[in-house]
Amino acid sequence: MNWSVFSTNKLQQYFDMAVDQAMYIIPRLLLAFLILWIGFKLIKKLSKLIEAALIKVGITDTLRPFITSIINVSLKMFLFMMVANIIGADVTGLIAIFAATGFAIGMALQGSLGNFASGVLILSFRPYKVGDWVGVNEKFGKVKEIGIFNTIIITPGHNLLIIPNSKITDNIVTNFSNKDVIRLELKVIMPYDESYPKVEKIIKSTIKSVSILLSNPAPEIGILTFDSHFIEIAVRPYTLPDDFWEATFAFNNAIKKALHKNGIQMAYAENVKMGPIGA
Repeated sequence: MNWSVFSTNKLQQYFDMAVDQAMYIIPRLLLAFLILWIGFKLIKKLSKLIEAALIKVGITDTLRPFITSIINVSLKMFLFMMVANIIGADVTGLIAIFAATGFAIGMALQGSLGNFASGVLILSFRPYKVGDWVGVNEKFGKVKEIGIFNTIIITPGHNLLIIPNSKITDNIVTNFSNKDVIRLELKVIMPYDESYPKVEKIIKSTIKSVSILLSNPAPEIGILTFDSHFIEIAVRPYTLPDDFWEATFAFNNAIKKALHKNGIQMAYAENVKMGPIGA
């Protein structure tokens, strides 16, 4: 047997196979690279058009990057699968991998995805905006930031509350800034043997003396409860949301002075005995 002829034939056969494979693969690779290049250019332009459209319809600056990012990533994934199909890769396997990965991530981030969905709803329908005074989950404060996963609120006591968005969409939200005013929930107590019309007149006069309390809407005043030692009077004047604590302290300070000035006595719990209100 002529081994040199056999080796030459084998080498020629392998060379021909390599040329055939190259002639099959190289055009596909060139086409894949061309499609990738054109695809990235088109996706970039399309992302800009989508962002401009979102700005036009009034989507907020917080939500807009997330929407464009999701669309951008989705388009690029579709482009890569199309290129993989051109090259000859198993696209079915890739889809299965993406699906399994997405399911695993979704299960791991179930709570976060709920907050994300709630954030999208809040940013889309805008029940409140940054700077609004809101009440949610029995908390009251000014909205500092609306994120995609949570809302940051600063209370009148300067506490920073980070509330998950899903907690907000699952509860009743009161937006005090929609009406531009907020009603204070104040209380004044008086002894049983004191004249209610007299105390009511003192309260009305005190409200008028506090400049940051509003006359319109008119304040509400009335007997709230009958305690074992005193009568509790509800006082509900209105003020601007930003003046919430200042107005509260100003009224309490003014009403104490007014009760002292008018000689209103108070029933103390210990020994149920009458005593004067100090200056």
